[in-house]
Amino acid sequence: MRPRADEQLPTKWPASLLPAELPAGHDRLLTRLTERVGPDGAVRDVCRSRVLESALTLALMRRNEQRHDVARTRITRYLERHRNSGDPLDAALADTALRPNHAPVRREILEGIATQVPEFAGARKQALLHAVFVILGADPAPAPWHPEAFVMEALHPWAAVQVTAVKAVLRQAAGEAPPDAGDLALLASTRRRGTVWEGNLFIHLLVLHALAAVPGMNAMVDEGLDTALGHQRDDGGMPFVTDTDTWSTVTSGLALQAAGAPRRVLHRIGRHLARVQHEGGGWSYTDHVRLPDTDCTTVALEFLHQLDPCTYRDAIRRGLDALLAVRGADGGFPTYGAHTPSEACMTAAAVNALSTQGCSHRDIIRPALHFLADSQLPDGSFPPGWSKSRLHTLFRAHLATHHTFPRPPSPVSGVAERILSLVLAAQRADGGFGHQEDSESDAISTSYGLIILTGQGDPIPAARATHYLLGQLRHHSGAGVTSPPDMLGPRPFPYHVPVLADAFALLALAHLSRRIRPSRVALPRPARHLRTRRHPSRPAL
Repeated sequence: MRPRADEQLPTKWPASLLPAELPAGHDRLLTRLTERVGPDGAVRDVCRSRVLESALTLALMRRNEQRHDVARTRITRYLERHRNSGDPLDAALADTALRPNHAPVRREILEGIATQVPEFAGARKQALLHAVFVILGADPAPAPWHPEAFVMEALHPWAAVQVTAVKAVLRQAAGEAPPDAGDLALLASTRRRGTVWEGNLFIHLLVLHALAAVPGMNAMVDEGLDTALGHQRDDGGMPFVTDTDTWSTVTSGLALQAAGAPRRVLHRIGRHLARVQHEGGGWSYTDHVRLPDTDCTTVALEFLHQLDPCTYRDAIRRGLDALLAVRGADGGFPTYGAHTPSEACMTAAAVNALSTQGCSHRDIIRPALHFLADSQLPDGSFPPGWSKSRLHTLFRAHLATHHTFPRPPSPVSGVAERILSLVLAAQRADGGFGHQEDSESDAISTSYGLIILTGQGDPIPAARATHYLLGQLRHHSGAGVTSPPDMLGPRPFPYHVPVLADAFALLALAHLSRRIRPSRVALPRPARHLRTRRHPSRPAL
């Protein structure tokens, strides 16, 4: 996700072509994000409530109406506020949870979910959503599930537990036998008093529902509910995960480094990342999770290399080894673990990380880029990834095609050309970009789009996108960027960690700054706590 080197960029643009408020907006975001770096080097923010976990929690509470009166009232009010949500799925989940009247599951919702997730996960996610509606009180009528919905091969641990819980819920609803000894052991293995397994509230709650109908599990289920309610948010709702501290840290760190933050702050982040690195070399989305992922690992590698490849050489070496260990036979890279399906976004992320090592991994990068080319759809987009915004994979793939070769070889060059054509055609009249073709403009999608636009010749589209992005910063209180959530987990459910909008907006402005010809006009002096000797990597605005 790092900016391209100067020699990889076209001719610089004069500052006069960009909005006059750009330097002030850049510094405002830089100050805000710098202040979010804690004494330990982590960037922490709360994962906000969402309907899915809130509905599952309310359904679990109904097992014992005498307990948790206050918490149940708060969560009920949260769901009532979302019954008329503009999101059809959220509205359906909230309404079913509040009125468990055994109405039939809406088939169009189940069928529509397959278009929002990778093809290899479609059957599994349809079964998951059906199980959720059954838990909430919808009609448990059997469905003709595709055998792939419950196949356990090539599943990472989270997916294996999720599939096992879904299978148990649907079988019990159909009057079939409870989980067998193996399935029961897997589900019970995730339960530890006072702990949310892997920090994942969604899987935690799903497992509790799968265990609720099993004789002898009442005490475990009640304790698990108590643990979950320890994470109830101020608005009464429940979050997807306890936190995303490492993902927030690596993303913010890369944005701060690209924007020229003080070196002492960046090294504070670097030392923290070295501390939370797994023994096996990878990184997870937060520091108390055991399953590493390609996303966090690749961005951590980019950040540490850009910061100081000598100081962090051991962490970088171990991280690269962990990344290479999950590479697929098709040349692509998966999100979680070896032998799981490769994905376009994670392959682009891996290329961006490997490209920090010069020519060392060209023999791995070439087939990875060919995997990207083979994955690209005719309109220039890619299959659904881990973002609700199609531009997320687009900007990372666009960077991947430029970080390794001065002139990308065919068919890789065609990948970048199709991405740029799609993005230019997708820009709205207001200069912004939306999650999908029919979505309204939002700040985070516009940040992704702006990163792509900074790599082409015409400055006008980038100037329009910058004007929109700065407008979102200017029009909201608290100096931050407000944007609808785009990150997904489990797919296709979006979750919201507000600091990520600030991080991606600053990263986009840092990319843009690399294209601007230095101006002789004096810039506003930075705040006192940000003053530092200018580092060679700091871009000139």
